[in-house]
This record gives sequence, structure tokens and C-alpha cells, in this order.
Amino acid sequence: MLDEEGVRRRDWIHIAALSAGGVAAIGAIYPLVSQMAPSADVLAASTTDVDLASLEPGMAIKDSFRSQPLFVRRLTPEEIAEAEAVDVSGLRDPQSLAERTKEGRAEYLVTLGVCTHLGCVPLGAASGEEKGEFGGYFCPCHGSHYDTAGRIRKGPAPTNLVVPEYEFTSDTTIRVG
Repeated sequence: MLDEEGVRRRDWIHIAALSAGGVAAIGAIYPLVSQMAPSADVLAASTTDVDLASLEPGMAIKDSFRSQPLFVRRLTPEEIAEAEAVDVSGLRDPQSLAERTKEGRAEYLVTLGVCTHLGCVPLGAASGEEKGEFGGYFCPCHGSHYDTAGRIRKGPAPTNLVVPEYEFTSDTTIRVG
């Protein structure tokens, strides 16, 4: 039996059944896919705000970001000049200080506190800790030495300390992540 557009009843029933089946399949799959999205508490832990107000030149603070140590160091003008004077072409992982800091904020260095050799936590972020031969960080596990810009200078570590994504949300606060 044909209606005025030429669609048979049987074709219409097939189209309706397939459409209903498609909607049912999407309805069944959506909860499975949506449960794989990160929960609210995971999303909240994906960023870390760090207050820099108490950080004086030459000091560093430790925090955590995604369950990893985070080092924030405020470099002195002397440390900045020393880091900028290094010939980066001679470094194992050549990066200038400008590549490791935000433009106009060269005095703040933000790195993950995880040695790139085997994942130990380097010393040098707290006062009184060993800072290594280059005044930055020292990994006691296998003897890697980093300079004040977090660049590998000596030892088995293959790359510089990792600089995570971060932004200044105010003059005295950064948001990492």
C-alpha cells in the first residue's frame, strides 16, 4: 500500500524501528562513555594555585602538582645574569632562561621537582639543602647537578627539569596546570 509520497507502510516501519534502535543504542552507550570523563575532584586537582607573596629573591618553595613535587624559585638578579651568560649550545638539553620562564617574569622559575634520570626528588628547593655545583638543584640518588634555571649541567639526567604549563593569575599568584 502506497501513500501519496510513495513511501510504503513497511518502509516506514523499518525506518521508525531503526531510528528507535539508534536512539536506544545512544542512550545505552552515553552513560558508559560519560563515566570515563574525569570527576569533579579530579578536575579540581588538575590545577594548583601557588602564592608567591612571601617568596623573596634567592628563595624557593615546594608545593605539589598532580601528586608530584613542584619547585618555585625566585631568582636573584645575579642568578638571572649567571643563567643568561651560559652558552646554551654546550648544554646537554639546550634551553635559555627565557625559554624556561614567562616573558617579563624571568625571576620566577617553576619546575617539577622530579629528576629526569630516574624520578628522584632533587635537593635545593629548601634553605640549607645541597644545591649542587651550579647553585641550583642536586639529585642525591645518582648525582645529577642542575643550575639555577633547572638545566642539567652534570650527571646522568638526560634532560632539564620539566617546566609545567602555568600562568600568572595576579602579580603574586600562579596557576599551574
